Amino acid sequence: MKWTDVREIAIELSERHPDVDPLRVNFVDLMNWVIALPGFDDDPKHCGEKILEAIQATWIDEAD
Repeated sequence: MKWTDVREIAIELSERHPDVDPLRVNFVDLMNWVIALPGFDDDPKHCGEKILEAIQATWIDEAD
């Protein structure tokens, strides 16, 4: 899984953190949670605010 796999990441996060409101997750925690996902194998340095915003927005959509 790479940073560009936004939907797959969001689905994994919603399954692993079902009681978390994605609107309340700060980007540092979000980045660390993504890096900790099984199967994630991208360079943490390739992460930026735009990618984290996209992951968060998709996670919000998945939660609805």
